[in-house]
Amino acid sequence: MITVRGGRGGHGIVAFRREAYVPKGGPSGGSGGKGGDVWMEVSTRLSTLADFVNGSLFKAENGVSGGRNNMTGARGRDITIELPPGTEVYHRDTGELLADMTEPGQRFLAARGGEPGRGNASFATPRRRTPRICTRGEPGTEVRLRLELKLMADAGLVGFPNAGKSTLISRISAAKPKTADYPFTTLAPSLGVVRMGVGRSFTVADLPGLIQ
Repeated sequence: MITVRGGRGGHGIVAFRREAYVPKGGPSGGSGGKGGDVWMEVSTRLSTLADFVNGSLFKAENGVSGGRNNMTGARGRDITIELPPGTEVYHRDTGELLADMTEPGQRFLAARGGEPGRGNASFATPRRRTPRICTRGEPGTEVRLRLELKLMADAGLVGFPNAGKSTLISRISAAKPKTADYPFTTLAPSLGVVRMGVGRSFTVADLPGLIQ
């Protein structure tokens, strides 16, 4: 379960020209920049979701507020979240499937950045030459997501019943298969993710014991 949030749009400002030899300077407040977007992209470098911590927040950069002399604020930088192939992205509250990330390089817009505010220069008209109004940037969208990976194991533990397969997978991963001192405690395959460092992991399957 993670939360993604687009950046807030930059605010517009109220400003007026103040220049020598320009007795009636007009409005010069610039508009803000758009907030950054949050993207998700399939990366073949990853094979598991082990690097995602439950409850994490991924937030794009806010847009910069406008400046004097009709200067528009900079756009907030986007962020890209890399996902392994086979990841399904669900809306956490409604359960709706938002994206099925299968192809390398496939991208999905998870959260849109907020629209920028307008500076007073953009409100000037022939009838209203000195507007003293501006608008604030809008917040980016925030979405709570659930990530599920359609896993196929990279390796399988095969052997006779009560050979220690379940114990081994419980030691090398966070999996908690049933273990006991009698055979056939594993009745269905159990998957465990073995982490080898940031961005490096593989999946092991604990398979039911073989009967000779």
